[in-house]
Amino acid sequence: MPPPKDVVKIAIQMVGAIPQLIELHQTKPLASVLKDVCDAWSLPNAEQYALQYVDGQQTYITESNRGDIKNGSILRLTTSPDQEAERLYSGIQSNNSDVKTDSLKKLASLSQDVTFAQEFINRNGLKQIFSIKLLNFPWEMLAHTLKAFMELMEHDFVSWETLSAAFIKKIVSYVNMSVVDASIQQLSLSILENMVPTSRLLFELVKKEVTLDCLLAHLQVTNIQLQLKAMALLTALLLAATDAERRVRDEAGDRTRCSEPLGDEMAHYLYVLQSVSLNLCERRMRTSMDPYSQEQRDLLQSLRQTAFESESEMPASSFSTERRRSLCAKEFRKLGFMNNSNPAEDLRRAPPGLLALDNMVYFSRHTPNAYSRFVLENSSREDKHECPFARSSIQLTLILCEILHIGEPCSETAQAFYPMFFGQDHFFEELFCICIQLVNKTWKEMRATQEDFDKVLQVVREQITRTLSLKPTSLELFKTRVNALNYSEILKLRQTERLHQEETLAVPVLELRERLKPELLELVRQQRLLHLCEGTLFRKISSRRRQDKLWYCRLSPNHKVLHYGDVEEGVHSPAIESLPEKIPIADMKMLLVGKECPHTKEKSSGKQNKDVLELAFSIVYDMEEYCLNFIAPTRYEFCLWTDGLNVLLGKEMTSERTQTDLDVLLSMELKLRLLDLENISIPDAPPPIPKPPSNLNFCYDFSHAEQ
Repeated sequence: MPPPKDVVKIAIQMVGAIPQLIELHQTKPLASVLKDVCDAWSLPNAEQYALQYVDGQQTYITESNRGDIKNGSILRLTTSPDQEAERLYSGIQSNNSDVKTDSLKKLASLSQDVTFAQEFINRNGLKQIFSIKLLNFPWEMLAHTLKAFMELMEHDFVSWETLSAAFIKKIVSYVNMSVVDASIQQLSLSILENMVPTSRLLFELVKKEVTLDCLLAHLQVTNIQLQLKAMALLTALLLAATDAERRVRDEAGDRTRCSEPLGDEMAHYLYVLQSVSLNLCERRMRTSMDPYSQEQRDLLQSLRQTAFESESEMPASSFSTERRRSLCAKEFRKLGFMNNSNPAEDLRRAPPGLLALDNMVYFSRHTPNAYSRFVLENSSREDKHECPFARSSIQLTLILCEILHIGEPCSETAQAFYPMFFGQDHFFEELFCICIQLVNKTWKEMRATQEDFDKVLQVVREQITRTLSLKPTSLELFKTRVNALNYSEILKLRQTERLHQEETLAVPVLELRERLKPELLELVRQQRLLHLCEGTLFRKISSRRRQDKLWYCRLSPNHKVLHYGDVEEGVHSPAIESLPEKIPIADMKMLLVGKECPHTKEKSSGKQNKDVLELAFSIVYDMEEYCLNFIAPTRYEFCLWTDGLNVLLGKEMTSERTQTDLDVLLSMELKLRLLDLENISIPDAPPPIPKPPSNLNFCYDFSHAEQ
């Protein structure tokens, strides 16, 4: 008979005593449980004691979290949170340096526990920390103090806005110091990062006190953790800044390029830096042309004059108004505007809005020779074969905005950034200059006419996206590669991909495919389980911006137990013995994904959380009471883990990756088996069976041979 659901078997330790093995009744008050434990060891005043986990964060057991205790848990009998808070509160005020250091070290460790933190804060503990003269501390004591302060503030019992300007300036001074322990600077940067998003006042104060040169200097050090913290603060400042204040992306990104290969967290910060900087273009992208704006009309006229200033020998003032208007309309038509009498109408669509006009003007002013060559070359072609500069520029600007996701909010987990973006002034405009010349080149290669405009721009989009996927490190390299990827190469790539995607539809081949499928599907299952055995590093994503807490999960080689536990940054494949937590596969009941997961139900449905929802999954286990929640680092890992867990549950693999992998294996196996049939057509039906012979007298008669 199984034990009751509200009873768990645990061990309780105490220094200098033999551990107790007890059955914890979850319905029994915790005070009664503590009294029984203390009585067994003959300890008076049970109310002065508490239970605490031995492993992990060593959280105190309370009535609210006691339900998390599992069978086989090891707890420790220790001083109660209120008694410990009182002792440490007194200890940090001691004049004895050793007592003070030990108290601060213990405080930094225990402050992660919400129960202890509340007790310490209730005793005005934070005010005591504020009053400490930090500048006179040894580095070790100061590190413990900053760590304790950060952990206490993380619980949100006290608002960041209650901090005094003097205290904040103390923290900033450690960031700006040239000679200071790296751990002090890391903690100071983390404190400021958490402070910035809370209010505009704190943002202004930090922005004023922390120099950009200092942050950029931190990005050049060899200490990866210090680089990460500096980039995290820089990103927080950018996200809280106005458009006018977001002008630091080039140098910041360039300073971090030396640290490649980049970790996931640094890649995410660079993605955010890139996204925030590119979104500076959003306002112009969403602003339509105002036909009554003299400034915007002057920009249009400058386009016309730059292209055709050498064509008219006589000044415009010598023409009549009607003649001048007709000449302007003719030149705007040569520039490729659809509405040549009023070209402002072409720019009324937003997006791309005024961003397209900005790009055209930038191209004409910074590469005037290429601009004039583009316009004049197409002016000399037949009407149907000329590539319209203005129309192409407007559509190309829209394509670049879509490819670079301009105007879209930053993802919470994305890591995709373009190395060439950093260290390049006017990146978007320079990219446009390369791509608008690519439009003209591709137009000529396709021998296009006006009716082929959309087809040409589709090819150009493909040329840009394929080249960007190669992650070129500079615009020059991008230019070289995108021009090498001409129209004939695009056709070859399309043909190759189509041959890989298309399967022969002959009935015998389809039958062979179905016979091979079970064997190859089993191969995919084995691969999924092997991946789970290797394990994956997962990141704990909280409502705050801190993303430095990691944990690892892997399947045992015999496929019977899932092992998991917290790990430090930089640990990529911990030994299975170092992961303290376990879940027997036999206890797993079901797999939840996306919005069904308990850790995503509380999230809002905004765009920023869409990526998290797509990567979330949970394991329900132990009589459907407990859940182990995951946020996969990538969509690929999400597919492999959900497939592997479904295999362990005896269910079908449902991810899109399963079908992709199966199709690749089937295609490869079919090609190998049909290799001898190359250039031989396979009939849809087997050859007909011949009619039986008129008689069966065709056996050889040996008796006649002997004669």
